[in-house]
Amino acid sequence: MKYRNAAQILPDDLLKELQKYAEGQAIYVPKRSHRKKWGQNTGTRTFFLQRNEEIRNKYRHNISIEELADEYSLSYETIRNILYR
Repeated sequence: MKYRNAAQILPDDLLKELQKYAEGQAIYVPKRSHRKKWGQNTGTRTFFLQRNEEIRNKYRHNISIEELADEYSLSYETIRNILYR
């Protein structure tokens, strides 16, 4: 990321106000656009939501946590977290 001098891009009044809070410090100014949640662009979020729902349904049909852990290659604790969330 390239840094820009605030004195070159901000109006004097805004620069003076900003200096009250962060004089001499590097700060990050986020974009105004709304940021998407993790995995929304790639479909990963949807994949995990569907997988977790499938795990819950199988557990409701008496598949044990150990069997689910083996089937999905997840730890016993991860399956428990998915079930009890």
